[in-house]
Amino acid sequence: MKEVLRSTDPVKISWIKALLKDAGIEVLDLDLHTSVLEGSAVAIPRRLAVIDEDFEAARRVLEASGEEISRGDGFFG
Repeated sequence: MKEVLRSTDPVKISWIKALLKDAGIEVLDLDLHTSVLEGSAVAIPRRLAVIDEDFEAARRVLEASGEEISRGDGFFG
């Protein structure tokens, strides 16, 4: 899996998930429960990831919408 977004902005996360879902790309929302347990949506960034085979398609969808892939190597650890 590769990370496509890391953010504390719940609106941006929702928007990116909707964009990718509309493109037929399944998204895994990482850290969702951790950020809820922490008690603050902005304390712990949430990550969105896609399977390796969908990474390039996800990148194209996000770039076409004016969004950017998270900085770094794209992998989550």
